[in-house]
Amino acid sequence: MTKNQDRMKSHTMELPRLIEIGEKNIGDFGKFLNSLNKPKKVSLISGTNVQKVLRKKIEKSLKLKKIKFVWHTSIDNQLRSLNQIQKNVKKDNSDLIAGIGGGRSVDTAKLISYNLGKPFVSLPTAASHDGMASPFVSVKSDKPHSIVATAPMGVFVDIDVIKKAPAKLLASGCGDLIANIIAVKDWQLGHKKKNEYYGRYAADLAMMSAEIVMENSSEFARKGLDARVIVEGLISAGVASCIAGSSRPCSGAEHLFSHALDKIAPGIGLHGEKCGIGSIMIAKLQGQNWKKIIKTLKDVGAPTAAKQIGLTDDQIINALVIAQDLRPERYTILKEIEMTERKAKSLAKSTKVI
Repeated sequence: MTKNQDRMKSHTMELPRLIEIGEKNIGDFGKFLNSLNKPKKVSLISGTNVQKVLRKKIEKSLKLKKIKFVWHTSIDNQLRSLNQIQKNVKKDNSDLIAGIGGGRSVDTAKLISYNLGKPFVSLPTAASHDGMASPFVSVKSDKPHSIVATAPMGVFVDIDVIKKAPAKLLASGCGDLIANIIAVKDWQLGHKKKNEYYGRYAADLAMMSAEIVMENSSEFARKGLDARVIVEGLISAGVASCIAGSSRPCSGAEHLFSHALDKIAPGIGLHGEKCGIGSIMIAKLQGQNWKKIIKTLKDVGAPTAAKQIGLTDDQIINALVIAQDLRPERYTILKEIEMTERKAKSLAKSTKVI
C-alpha cells in the first residue's frame, strides 16, 4: 500500500446534516434550528447591514420556538476581531452558533464554532462564493490562506434574500463555480505528478457545479441569473470539498492567484470575481477552452478584465508571479511553468485580462 493510500484510510467526512432552500422562508429559521438539535440558546453572528434587514424576522422565528439568542457583530476577518467575538460568544454558553450574512459572518461563525467545539449553521444572504457549505475559512493575515474548520451542521437559504443582494454578488458566485474547472485539472495534475490522493466523486461533483453555469450561461444572459441554480451549485461545491477532505476540488492555481491579489491589492474586487479572471488565464496555461470561460463570465455579468474591478496591469502580473509561492505544497500548473514577469504579462495580454 502506498503512503498516499495509507493516509486516506483515516479520512473523515463531515457533511451538512440538513439543507433547506426556500423562497420567503426566513420565518422558518427557528423551526429549522429546532429540527437540527433543539437549541435552547443560539449565538448569531452577522454584519450590521444584515441585522438591519433581517433581525426582526429572525428574532420572531426564534421566539416562536422559544429559542434564546444573542447577536454579535462581525466587522472584519482580522484575527483581533475574531478573537474578540470568540470571547463574547464563549460567554453566551449557547448550544449553537449561526453565521448570517455574506462570506465574512459565515466564516467567522464557522471558525469560532470550530474553536469552541459547538455546532454551526450557515444562513447565507448572498451567493458570492462556495463557503456557505464548505469546511474552509479564509483568514486575512500576512499570508492570506484557508484553514480547515467544520462543515456546517445545517445550511438555511431564503432565495428571496439572495435575490435582493447586489447582482454582482451572484455573478461573483458564478466566478467561484467556474474556477472548479481549473481546480479539478490542477488536482489531476497533483495526482499524476505527486501521487496525491484524487477523489473522482468529489471532482465530478465540483465539475458538475461548474458545468451547470457554463451550460446555462446564454439563458442567464437573456433572462437573468437563476439564484436557486447558483445556490445549489455553490452548496454542492462546498460538499465536494467536505468529501475530498481538502479544498482541492474547488481551489487550484486560480485561487492562488486570487489570494495573491488579496495580498497585493487588499479589498479590491470580490473573491469570485478574481477567481473568474484567474480562471481565464490559468485555463490557457492548462490548454483548456479559455474563450468559453470568457463568454460564460460575460453572460453572467462577471468581470473578465482587470480594469473592470479596479486592478492595474502590474498587480495582475505580480499576482501571477507570486501565486504559487503562497502554497508551495499545492501542486498546480504553475509548478510546471517558471512564471516570470515577461510570461505573466504575455499571458494576461493574450487573454485580454490586461
